Amino acid sequence: MGLIIFLLISAMTVIISKYRSRSLFIDIQKQEKTLDNFEVEWGQLQLELTTLTEENRVEYVAKKKLKLRMPERKKIIYLRP
Repeated sequence: MGLIIFLLISAMTVIISKYRSRSLFIDIQKQEKTLDNFEVEWGQLQLELTTLTEENRVEYVAKKKLKLRMPERKKIIYLRP
C-alpha cells in the first residue's frame, strides 16, 4: 500500500514538474520574440538616426525649410580655444 502511495506521489510530482517546465519554456519563447522585436526596432531607429544626421539632410533642411544660407566669408568669425 505504501509503495502505491509513493508511486502516485512521484507520478504527480513528475506531472507538476513537466507542467512547470513547459510553462517556463513558453514564457522564454515569448520573451525571445519580444527581444527579437526590440532588436528589429533598434535597427530601424539606428537607420533612421543615420538618415536624419547625414550632412546632406541637415543642409537640405536648413536651406529649404528654415531658409538659412551660408554667411559671406568676411562675416565669419573664428574663435580660438
